[in-house]
Amino acid sequence: MTAPTDLRVPATAPATVRTFSEIALPDAVRDALGEQLLGLPDPNTDIDRSTARLLQIFATLPTDVLQQVLDFGRHIDTPGVSLVSNLPVDPDLPDTPSDGGPSTAKRSFVAEAVLLGLSGLLGEPMGVLTEKAGQLVHDVIPVEGGAMSQTNQGSSVFLNFHSDIMHDVIGRYDVANPDFLVLSCLRADHEGIAGTYYADARDVSRALDPEVLETLRSPLFRLNAPGSYVRDVAGGQDVLSEPVPMISGHAEYPEIAISANGVHPLTGGAREALDILQRVCREVAHSVQLRPGQALLINNRKGVHARSTFTARYDGKDRWLQRTYVRRSLWNVRYRVTQDNRRVHY
Repeated sequence: MTAPTDLRVPATAPATVRTFSEIALPDAVRDALGEQLLGLPDPNTDIDRSTARLLQIFATLPTDVLQQVLDFGRHIDTPGVSLVSNLPVDPDLPDTPSDGGPSTAKRSFVAEAVLLGLSGLLGEPMGVLTEKAGQLVHDVIPVEGGAMSQTNQGSSVFLNFHSDIMHDVIGRYDVANPDFLVLSCLRADHEGIAGTYYADARDVSRALDPEVLETLRSPLFRLNAPGSYVRDVAGGQDVLSEPVPMISGHAEYPEIAISANGVHPLTGGAREALDILQRVCREVAHSVQLRPGQALLINNRKGVHARSTFTARYDGKDRWLQRTYVRRSLWNVRYRVTQDNRRVHY
């Protein structure tokens, strides 16, 4: 496998196109922000009130920092991934949970507040019943039984380039999916080698031969439903979308959707193009090894992401990330809303 390129050096994009950006909080801003967040309660107890309060707090960021985050979410020509650094962290962190769920030993909620505060600048956090039981804050943790899986529980296999998609009865899994992911680091892996990769569809499209790109833009692929849906709802059986393209939309501002749990090409040419797509994603990808106090803003439509292998020890000190799904608006996915929670969908 060709190693993804370094995050700070786009592999193929011309100088006028930036597919990665970096935002760093000044120390004084980090400290002032952390002081406000440390006194907040668990945001999950009243999520709408919590997100309102967090919006107030994060609106006090320096204007240039605030604009960078807002511009990331609102413009078509901005980077597809942004690394935010020097964020406040919890003063005491309990052991990494072993079951992939929230920690019951966590006594402060700075990490959750950072995650939801950044998310609120991009849009509205959402949950899905078949992903982390509908929780709005996802704990992304290696789980011993899932070490070899193409899911966020894995560690022993390379998690292929993918979008976070949603099974949907309409047959399209790339409609109700998140517009953005926010991925925040609470604890790095033991060796500090776990890499998160992002391949922007603009870089990918420029790197592909025209005939391969044409195939990938044709409805010759069926996406498999997410692993959690297949495991928990479908009894392990594949649940495929209608035929869709891998890359779609405006040539200069394309959208890409790849399912982590498998793509079924409908022709031999489509299969070959899919293999080339994964290879090119690796060649043009940005990479980062997340550390505590850092978060990635990820556009889930402009690009696809992946994760390297790393060694999980299941000793309470394993890699611990938190993630949110974010929609610019919840309105056009209202057909999926559950009765008990207007932010949580089927």
